[in-house]
Amino acid sequence: MTVALPTDPCFERPVRIPNRDGHPLRVVELLATGSNGGAQEHLYSLLTRIDRDRYDVSVVVLTDGSAVRRLERAGVSVCVIDEADDERAVAALTAHLIGARADVLHNHMYRAEIIGTRAALAVGAAVGRKPLVVSTVHSSRVRADIDQNLLRALTPSMDRLIAVSRAIVDKIHLERRDGAPIELIYNGVDLERYDHQGPCCTLHEEYELEADCQLVGVVARLEPEKGHHTLLEAWPSVVERIPSACLLVVGEGSRREALEAQALDLGIVGRVVFTGLRDDIPAVTAALDVAVLPSYREAQGLTILEAMALSRPVVATNVGGIPEMIEHEVTGLLVEPHDPAGLADAIVRLLVDHPFADTIGRAGHDLVHERFCIEGMVRSVEEIYDEAVATPVVPDLAAG
Repeated sequence: MTVALPTDPCFERPVRIPNRDGHPLRVVELLATGSNGGAQEHLYSLLTRIDRDRYDVSVVVLTDGSAVRRLERAGVSVCVIDEADDERAVAALTAHLIGARADVLHNHMYRAEIIGTRAALAVGAAVGRKPLVVSTVHSSRVRADIDQNLLRALTPSMDRLIAVSRAIVDKIHLERRDGAPIELIYNGVDLERYDHQGPCCTLHEEYELEADCQLVGVVARLEPEKGHHTLLEAWPSVVERIPSACLLVVGEGSRREALEAQALDLGIVGRVVFTGLRDDIPAVTAALDVAVLPSYREAQGLTILEAMALSRPVVATNVGGIPEMIEHEVTGLLVEPHDPAGLADAIVRLLVDHPFADTIGRAGHDLVHERFCIEGMVRSVEEIYDEAVATPVVPDLAAG
């Protein structure tokens, strides 16, 4: 008797129709900025998992930054067009796309959508064939009317919009960008990095923390929308009830000095550590007793998914795409934004009630495996790329 072994849908490989000419599909990824963030993490995950035999991928970035070096270290070809003037950026990208004979142009972030789509149209006018234009909407930011009008005018020239959450689908409809089909593809977690990762063992020594310190952490850019201000407001209440609690603020951004000043004013400097950027985020996340994301707006919240993959109990705000990942009191705790008291209560609950924290940590881990693995995301994007060379079925006119 043969017993069918259970399969993990994250690792099932698709069956692909061969490319028409037998050569890899030429894909150019256009990234608006080379700094660190969710879009850059998404692109890195995509390009380190995509089928390199089937897809010849390269990247163009419209400003330099640390993400460029990270992609290059991963063996990805990167071209930087550091041109502030849109007209010159469009001209440079048009020439690059023609030289690369791009089959697909995949835009990431607002300026990439504008520059990339205009360049793709120019390529079509110059050589008679426009590359397939795909745009991923990564941000929940509501842009100015003039920006929305420009996006709306260009959207019919895009072949597909990718939304990273249902909240982003709603945003696209709200902006009246219905001129292109919309595909919902959640960002995925690289389970090879986040599923069996051991905790960083040096954090207590690095930051001179007590051995019994309970670690709560937020991994996010230090920007206003990420909600660090509310988390710091909540922290005195947490420390009052859990004196051993210590907060790790992981990341860099424009608000660092202001947040450090706020911590000083609140008298919590000894219980808060600003770590800056770290290159061992999986290990740091694995060391947390509770992971927090106190954002005021969020497209999806990839760092929370990463914590869930590591079975870390999570607290996050009930905004944007976050409630699509977290079911309250099942896979995590949801709190309202700008509510320091509610945030403090949720953190304390998880630090005190260890059985409950373990239960939702395991449930979060299972959910990521079922719905949010990187392999599923990559397969969905590859299917869109394949449309660039899909051969239409030609009816047999002699039949019948």
